[in-house]
Amino acid sequence: MKECIFCKIIKKEIPSSIIYEDGEILAFNDINPQAPVHVIIIPKRHIERVSELKAEDSELASKLILAGNEIAGKKGLIDPGYRLVINCNKDAGQEVFHLHMHMFGGRKMGWPPG
Repeated sequence: MKECIFCKIIKKEIPSSIIYEDGEILAFNDINPQAPVHVIIIPKRHIERVSELKAEDSELASKLILAGNEIAGKKGLIDPGYRLVINCNKDAGQEVFHLHMHMFGGRKMGWPPG
């Protein structure tokens, strides 16, 4: 199987504007932002979609959200707010099949989103 674009970003084979990194999580600005702040937050371990997470992945899933909270704080988004989104499969809008979470902020969000 051909390696995914996010795996290449993790390996630093493709440049990105990394804004957060620890041993398990990487976050970077989206190249096609849909809001003034649009960050992609990914696990460094390749998991194709959120539906593949198992009970033993609960700490990793929590770390994705906690990384989002930390990034939101650094970007001044805690108040007024931000949105975290995980799409699962094509009908939900997943385009890259490496688990990832979008962080949107910097403007008022509408509801329903899609």
